[in-house]
Amino acid sequence: MMAVLFSGIKGMLFFLFLSCFCSCQPAPPLLRFSIFLDPSNMVYLRWDHDEQELMTFELQVRTTGWVAFGFSPHGELPGSDIVIGGVFPNGSIYFSDCHIVDEATLEEDGSQDYQLLSMTENETSTTVLFKRHLRTCDPNDQDITMDTARLITAFGTDDTVQFFEGQRFSKSVFLMRYRGPSDLTDPKIFFTYDLRLDNFAVPVEETMYACTFIPLPMVKQKHHIYKFEPVITPHNITLVHHILVYACGNASVLPSGIDDCYGANPDFALCSQVLVGWAVGGESYQFPDEAAVSIGTPWDPQYVRLEIHYSNFDLLPGLIDSSGVRIYYTPELRQYDVGVLQTGVFIFPVHFIPPGAESYRSYGLCNSSQFDEMNGMLVPDLHVFAYLLHTHLSGRGVKAAQYRNGEQLRIICEDNKYDFRLQEIRDMKEILIIKPGDEILVECNFQTLDRSGITFGGPSTMDEMCLTFLFYYPRNNISSCMGFPDILYVAHALKQEASDAVEGMMAMEFVDWDNDTVKIAEKAAKEADQVVMIKTIDELQRNESGLIRDISMPERAACHNISGHLSLSGRRATANLRLTAVCTSESPTTKETAILPLLSLTQLVFSWLILASEYGK
Repeated sequence: MMAVLFSGIKGMLFFLFLSCFCSCQPAPPLLRFSIFLDPSNMVYLRWDHDEQELMTFELQVRTTGWVAFGFSPHGELPGSDIVIGGVFPNGSIYFSDCHIVDEATLEEDGSQDYQLLSMTENETSTTVLFKRHLRTCDPNDQDITMDTARLITAFGTDDTVQFFEGQRFSKSVFLMRYRGPSDLTDPKIFFTYDLRLDNFAVPVEETMYACTFIPLPMVKQKHHIYKFEPVITPHNITLVHHILVYACGNASVLPSGIDDCYGANPDFALCSQVLVGWAVGGESYQFPDEAAVSIGTPWDPQYVRLEIHYSNFDLLPGLIDSSGVRIYYTPELRQYDVGVLQTGVFIFPVHFIPPGAESYRSYGLCNSSQFDEMNGMLVPDLHVFAYLLHTHLSGRGVKAAQYRNGEQLRIICEDNKYDFRLQEIRDMKEILIIKPGDEILVECNFQTLDRSGITFGGPSTMDEMCLTFLFYYPRNNISSCMGFPDILYVAHALKQEASDAVEGMMAMEFVDWDNDTVKIAEKAAKEADQVVMIKTIDELQRNESGLIRDISMPERAACHNISGHLSLSGRRATANLRLTAVCTSESPTTKETAILPLLSLTQLVFSWLILASEYGK
């Protein structure tokens, strides 16, 4: 991509030339969020945003040459939005807002919407500070939203070109965060406690859900779990897909040992109240200052079920794992106790996605009209402060909507560029109130163009899920509220004979799947009556019913037109950009391979030397 920029016409090379010598460095801005983008800690990104929808970035790269940074809509080069800049040997600066037209063409944007704040270089590093509005009026710019897709980062010097193929470089970065370390208060007194497997021998199987039951810390008075983080056995980082910790009712009779969560012994599937959760791509999480997870009272769980999903696609033998979750707890109590409500499509037994689908939407309804009765007392309003979205490999988008008295109130959360490798708890921009009696509808969009058979709901990574976990306070006893369609209605709409749910699911195998039947199935699943299954922490279960309503999307926020920052050349350049298949962080096999952007930069060295001699005199 840099070769695109620096080949051909000199006017194209100098998009923006600033005659300044950056000997003085401005004081670094207070940016709350940061991450290294590569495994060698060569590329460090800091960022923040304000109430005026303005995003500020600082990119620090261990290079004394050019740097490039931008956004890719789907992990591929075409359509990517990038900014390129650097410092020449004489101290002059260049900086330009561009986009990639196709695999061989990069074009400078007609409107320069990235505003350079500073560009500095020392003996080892280049640092560029710039800002941009979340949404510009330039059609060539990618919106920076809750579902901003993969980042593109590359850099080089006068004699080297460097980029990374590692998982940290290729993974997405969740940019739209609403809380940082500076927004949280750490307690003065705290303790840690690990919920981990003990040298578990991972079976030589593609998918394994390992479960065990572990006591929580024994405390004499109420404490709060205010933070948790994953503890992954280092050499198993690509093996562990997700970790969930479920609170168990104190009346539950729990088995001992480690076994398949969803195997022959159903007792290992007991306990359904999610306490904390982590999935691939996630990091540590700290609850807001006003709420945390309660332990140590008669109403709190004494035991939890630890569930770890392993994806051993290479069928490697002899793997031993001791992964789990580390919790931080304190006697310094918050005002509220945290609860987690699991919503979405009930995984078994009727969730399916047809093969060869460009887009197929599944729906799961939560009707909370029975919450008070099942809770044993009136349920207070749920103050939702965070969420976690979850599908498997064919998921492309997830959204949840809230309804009251049959009318849509809002979109609770959404990710229209869902990345299987970026599953972390995300904070709400503002606290959202859900009242008993409200409905929550979860919609998942799947794509199965690469599959010849039906994808069923299930625990395997090659199966599918459609879930949204809502983190809220104050806690109640409801653990999950999920829905699924009347499968007989769907089967009959597809002109299949079936007399019960089992026959209805079997009938899906006999459908001649094409674009028409895919749309018929999607429409029928949305029109069908929904069975809503509600469960409490004590495993009390009750069914409700409901209908799927349309989801209305709010109008997009107004764009920001930076008409005063026009391009200087308006030209385009071409070079040989290539795409290379790179293994995802989930598995190094071809089963879970994503096409990610790598940049063909062979011409850059010559271009850089030419520029250095032309402008460095």
